[in-house]
Formats: sequence, structure tokens, C-alpha cells
Amino acid sequence: MSTETDDDARRLAELGYKQELKRTWSGFSNFAISFSIISILAGCFTTFGQAWNNGGPVAVAWGWPLISAFILIIGFCMSELVSAYPTAGGIYWWAATLGRPVHGWFTGWLNLIGLIAVTASVDYGAATFLNLTLSALVPGWAGTLGQAFVLFVIILVLHAAINVFGHRFIDVLQNVSVWWHVFGAAAVVLILLLVPERHQSFEFVFTERFNNSGFGDGAYWFYVLPLGFLLTQYTITGFDACAHVSEETRGASTAAARGLWQSIFYSAIGGWILLLSFLFAATDVAAINDAYGFSGAIFQTALTPFFYKAVIIISTVGQFFCGMSCVTSASRMAYAFSRDRAVPGWRLWSRVDRNGTPTMAVLAVCAAGLLLTLPALYQREGVPIAFYAVVSVAVIGLYLAFLIPIALRLRMGAAFRPGPWTLGRLYKPLCWIAVLEIAVISVYFVLPIVPAGVPFTDDFTWSAVNYAPIAVGGVLLLVALWWWVSARHWFTGPRRNVDSTVAVDG
Repeated sequence: MSTETDDDARRLAELGYKQELKRTWSGFSNFAISFSIISILAGCFTTFGQAWNNGGPVAVAWGWPLISAFILIIGFCMSELVSAYPTAGGIYWWAATLGRPVHGWFTGWLNLIGLIAVTASVDYGAATFLNLTLSALVPGWAGTLGQAFVLFVIILVLHAAINVFGHRFIDVLQNVSVWWHVFGAAAVVLILLLVPERHQSFEFVFTERFNNSGFGDGAYWFYVLPLGFLLTQYTITGFDACAHVSEETRGASTAAARGLWQSIFYSAIGGWILLLSFLFAATDVAAINDAYGFSGAIFQTALTPFFYKAVIIISTVGQFFCGMSCVTSASRMAYAFSRDRAVPGWRLWSRVDRNGTPTMAVLAVCAAGLLLTLPALYQREGVPIAFYAVVSVAVIGLYLAFLIPIALRLRMGAAFRPGPWTLGRLYKPLCWIAVLEIAVISVYFVLPIVPAGVPFTDDFTWSAVNYAPIAVGGVLLLVALWWWVSARHWFTGPRRNVDSTVAVDG
């Protein structure tokens, strides 16, 4: 065992845990999992329509860098925390340590809900694009909603299998995923710049406004446009994966902190370039509007059949890698939270096999993602409300989970003991900005996406409801009742499973 690995095990023991997961990941692999989960080949493609319909090109061209800057600030705050506490529990562990057990309890459940929703939304998006790919390549493939859901189930099963049986090479796949995203995104940009016969003007890309939401133009600036920011807020998320795999990372106190903020930074730059190439190639506005802003309509109308298929395949493979990483991250969170006995059936989900893999946690995460996405089987025509609802669940769950430990670190002030990566005196303004941004977006993304989803109106229909507040609120209500009735009497936060003195000396 190397000196670095010894130091990692010693630090983990100081935090109360023995080394059970295999510590084989490099710093680059740690960066790679968050970069893969952010996946500009996933979010930029699957949620482009949300920004196109709610704001138009300005929601993309200006909204992306603006919201990315706020998310990078959130990332800086979290990098400081993972440097101080490099554990698989990550977000909820920080909250319980900086606050009280109740903070860890709600943070853990919010984080788990968000990670499951991210897994579900990414794999469903991958299934949608795979469905589109098969429609273009396989004669007779209809590309129906039912076929998309079957593909979704198949992809979930494959990701579960890779995570359970691929312990020897999954970190290698994370590294491959990074280069697929880098070169794949570059290839898409070049295709969209070189192949189309004409492009949109700079004026269109940076000043054109659309309101295809169905809400009145009077609501554009304070309601419609902010809904379009879901594209950025959803795409650049899941970066807490750097914390969840920190117990498997060498030199975690610095590597995980650096991997977290860098995954946001490089994704923000790459994603903006990619999205601008979408807008410059979006010359058939009517066709894109008819497809409800679906990014595939851009490629289909601007490219030859060969290059259209190439772009779709590049994105589909990138989304597959992204979903694989999501399952890894979510299963580590479920394992760590169960290790501290916070999840029903915790003995099962905290079990690690002989290869150091939390197999049952992997299976549970995939099964929960499947259940969350069942409403997609009843999708109405038009905007994919069910998909955007799952996306909203992911954003709200994850970012509220991020908010709690950041706010607690802010409250702790100078009493906080940082790790080797620290914000210094900048922590106060940065933490305040992070808290306020998360509070604002958490309100917006539980609101109706289309007028038919507004309760007590003549056009209201349940198939148009953004069920994010129902999903998140319902689970939180159950969790709150469980806390009040039972858990507050026995949940004490992170449970030590090793004596640090013994672990260090022995």
C-alpha cells in the first residue's frame, strides 16, 4: 500500500470509517465521473427544448454562462467541504457534522432523491436518443413511446450490470468517457459549423427571444425566461459525485476538491460552445418549433442524413456513459446513507461484495429510477412534461441538498476546520451567493411548465402537471413524519465503524 493510500485510510479512520471500498481511482478518474455525469452530450441535447421554448436563443446564449457562473460558485463552496471531509456520504455527512443529525437526515434524503432522478432522467434521455438512432438506421423501427421505455429499461439493466460486474474497469470507462465527451463534442461543433449550407446571424443567436411556453408575453422576463434556465441548471449537476467516490480516490482531500470545481468549469466552457453551434445551425425555426424545441430537429434540418446520424450516435454514446456514472454515484450515496442506518433495509443496501462493490445499492438505485419514470408512459402530445418533471426533481433534490451544508458552513464561520483546499476569507460572500441562487431556482422549478399544468384553470389536465413538487414534497413529508415519529430517537448522524486510534496505529 502506498504512503498516499495510507494517508487516505488514516484520514478516513479519523472521520470514523474503515476502508471497505477499493481505493483504486486516480484524481483524473475522480474528475472524470463528475465530468461524465454533467455530460454536455446529455443535458445540452435532451433539455435544449426547455430553453428554446422558454426564452429562445437568449436563454441559451446568455443564460448558459450566467447560470454556469453561479453553479461554479456553488462548486467552489462544495470543494472546500469535500477537502475537509472526503467520505462517500459526502453531502449529508457534511451537514450532520456541521450541524445536527436532523440536518444530515434531510440532506441525505434530498441528495438521494436527486441522484435517483438524475439517473432516471439521463437514462431516459439516452433511450430517447437511441430510439431516434434506431429509427434512422433500422428499417421498420417506429420509434414509439413504448419502444423508448423498453430501451430505457434495457439501459438501466446494462448500467446495473456494468456497476456490479465491472469493478476492475469501471474507472477506466470513466476516463474513456471524458475523452468521448471532449472529442465527441468537438466533432459535433465542427459538423454544425462546416456541413450546413447556411447559418443564423449573430443577431439571431444573441438577441432573438421566443415564448413558446403558452404563457403570456407579459410574463417573459420574470417567469418564462427563468424556466428556460433549467437547461443549464440541470446539465451542470451531479458534480457531487467527486465526493461520493472520494473513498475510492487516492489523495482524496485534494483530488476530489479539484475534480469537483474543474468538472463544472470545463463543462461550462464546452457546453456553451456546443450550444452556440446548435443556435447557429438552427435555420429552420418553424420545423424546430413544430418539434417543440427538440434539438434533433436542428440536426435533421441542417445536416445531410449521414452527418445527422453521426451527431445522434455521438450524443447517444455520451449519454450512455453519463448514465453509467450516475448509477455509480447514486449507489455510493445509497451505500453510505444506509451504512449510517438511515434507509429502510439498511443492512441490505450497505452490504459490500468481495470486490468492494455495493451491489444491492446499485440494484436499488436502478429500480427506484425506473419507478420514478413510469409517468413517461402516459406522455401527452407536445412538450415532454414527464421528462422535464424528472429533470426538475433532480435539480431541486440535489441543489437543496447542496444548500444545507453550505449554509451550515456559513454559520460555523471561523470555527470551521478546512482541509488542504480552502476558500480562505472568500467563503462568506461565495457561500451567500450559493445559498441565494439555490433558493431562487428551487422555487421556479416546482412551478407549472405549461398553462395546462396550472391547477384550477379551465385547461388544466393532470398529464401536463409538473409533478416535481409532488415527488419531492411527498417523499420529504414521509421522511419528516418518519423523523418525528421514530428517527429522531435513534438517528445520531454518521456512525463510526472504526476506532481512529486503532486504525492509525494498527
